[in-house]
Amino acid sequence: MHQPNPPASLDRAPIPFGEFVAMAAALMALTALGIDSMLPALPSIGESLGVTSPNDRQFVITSFLIGFAVAQLAHGPLADRFGRRPVLGVALLVAVVTNLLAAIAGSYELLLAARFASGMAVAGARVVTVAMVRDCFAGRAMARVMSLVFVVFMAAPVLAPAFGQIVLLFAPWRWIFVGIATVAAAILAWYWLRMPETLAVEDRSPLNPRQLWSGYKIVGGDRYAVGYTIAAALLQGGLFGFINSVQQIMADIFGRPELLTIVFAAVASTMAIANFMNSRVVMRFGTRVLSHSALLGLIAIAGIHLAVAWAGYESLIVFAVLQALLMGCFGLAASNFSAMAMENMGRIAGLASSLQGFVSTLVGAVIGAFIGQAFDGTTVPLYGGFFVCGIAALGVVFLAERGRLFHAR
Repeated sequence: MHQPNPPASLDRAPIPFGEFVAMAAALMALTALGIDSMLPALPSIGESLGVTSPNDRQFVITSFLIGFAVAQLAHGPLADRFGRRPVLGVALLVAVVTNLLAAIAGSYELLLAARFASGMAVAGARVVTVAMVRDCFAGRAMARVMSLVFVVFMAAPVLAPAFGQIVLLFAPWRWIFVGIATVAAAILAWYWLRMPETLAVEDRSPLNPRQLWSGYKIVGGDRYAVGYTIAAALLQGGLFGFINSVQQIMADIFGRPELLTIVFAAVASTMAIANFMNSRVVMRFGTRVLSHSALLGLIAIAGIHLAVAWAGYESLIVFAVLQALLMGCFGLAASNFSAMAMENMGRIAGLASSLQGFVSTLVGAVIGAFIGQAFDGTTVPLYGGFFVCGIAALGVVFLAERGRLFHAR
């Protein structure tokens, strides 16, 4: 099938560049806020709603991720048909309502349902943000912008657990959801007042099954879109396994649950550093050199950490240092993988972003849940998962690039 040529990119933002990056980061950060602020509250939620198994508490995170994954299939086509503003506006409004519902949930089942619905709503922010950036930038310029977005966005996983912990010092866990709803409402107001529509009327796609199938075939026929989406999904499996397990690791292995927010912030900060470095050098070295090198680094660090855990030499310092290095590699690889997966998707950016987000998040959530449920009082399942996912991602990248790694394109 003939693939439409991407529209010419203006390589400039419709509002001041700094504000554009900050707004895109804030929209993306709603995902991290919805996940990471839960971590300190999992024991309290379990105690309040009668969830006795520590592993079962992980479903507070997994339910959000599955809703987040599934809904992306709808948000992308809707954003390509009706434009970015109405789709994102409705999504953020629903995010406010569903978080308030979670705050008053009287049962674990209702909480999980509200979390699932909240994930579906927040998915709109992820899809529309990526499509919005692609509307305005392309190629290495898009990779640079996404890296800057991730630098600011990384403040969310650094601060979100601390936000949850601070709330727990003064109020019950339910107020965490009230806080998330308040943040979502503030971002909605900012976006609606400042960001114009970035998708021109002439570039909008009809909303019909044939058109959707045609778009899916375009995505599925592009080896870079397929390869880097799958590779990103595999790496996200390791990330979600870490998020699912980290509260239990800090409490059960190291006996220091009070250090969760500090360790998590230190680990997440290396992702921000990696993305800042990427934004400074990607135009010079290219996405492939940087991401392929980072992927090899991730595999090596995961292998070392797995050996340490197997040998019984795990300690809190070793855990924090090696995980921080690993997450730096993850951040460098993931931001470039996302840009490369979107390289040829210009006119169907919303649909492509939604399909790629669906695959990467759903596959990552399933792998992450498997890793989290395998928690056995050691970090062996986590780093075994990271190592296997990294090797599999390298194999997929090798096939997508037809055996040529590190090359410029």
